[in-house]
Amino acid sequence: MLAYDVVNTIVLVGILGLILVAYTFRLALKGRAQFDRVDKQGGSVLLGKGLMEMAYWALQPVARFLVFLKVTPNQLSWASLVLGGMAGTALAYGYFGFGALFATYSAFLDTLDGMVARLTDVASDAGEVLDAAVDRYVEFFFLSGVVLYYRETPAFQAIALLALCGSFMISYSTAKAEALHIPPPPGIMRRPERAFYLTLGAALSPIPMSWLDALFTVPMANPGYPLIFACFLVGVLSNISAIERLWTIGRMMREREHAAEENLSAEESVPHLEH
Repeated sequence: MLAYDVVNTIVLVGILGLILVAYTFRLALKGRAQFDRVDKQGGSVLLGKGLMEMAYWALQPVARFLVFLKVTPNQLSWASLVLGGMAGTALAYGYFGFGALFATYSAFLDTLDGMVARLTDVASDAGEVLDAAVDRYVEFFFLSGVVLYYRETPAFQAIALLALCGSFMISYSTAKAEALHIPPPPGIMRRPERAFYLTLGAALSPIPMSWLDALFTVPMANPGYPLIFACFLVGVLSNISAIERLWTIGRMMREREHAAEENLSAEESVPHLEH
């Protein structure tokens, strides 16, 4: 299985390598490719803005071609969901290369649906709801596949569950802030960062790492050490980030309530003129 699945890793590395070479020429000739969407979202220490700009730049021709074919953003969202399910299924059976490849295609389609929506001027709140829901399901499929694969290794399964918990707590903290009309606090391990590191971990997992077998005793042919390391990284950092976000949201709510009480007290202290 390892020799067969590693072909998918080679294909994925080849695709990303071509994009990197092409974007390097772009940088040399015209400089950075800047996009309002990337500027709004911003980069972080875990995923720089340069990588995000490279991905958006590479997908621009694809987005325009999809517009020419009259493919709708919703169709791309549903296709992303299907590929996300395929990624989770592949991971559950230990086909990490397939899982990484499907997850990458799913992420590309997730980006393309928004690009096509903006190019065709059909962006809407309903589309945002579908896109956000698909993102949650795709991430659930991916990590659920990992959890199922490690069902006979409780320690590794717990690490995957930690990553699953952290991913949903980050999403919850963002949704809670928006519901309370508070700007979502900045933090690490947002959706693009989690997808990048988890997919990278899956892509590297078909590569044999027998030297690590002396440290761990696992009842499987391919323990997928890079994927477990990625899950550990995502699990720890995302939960820390979620706690920081929720604490910040609570502090901002207390400050807002305190300001409202002060304003009310100030209004009550103003003498009312009798007519």
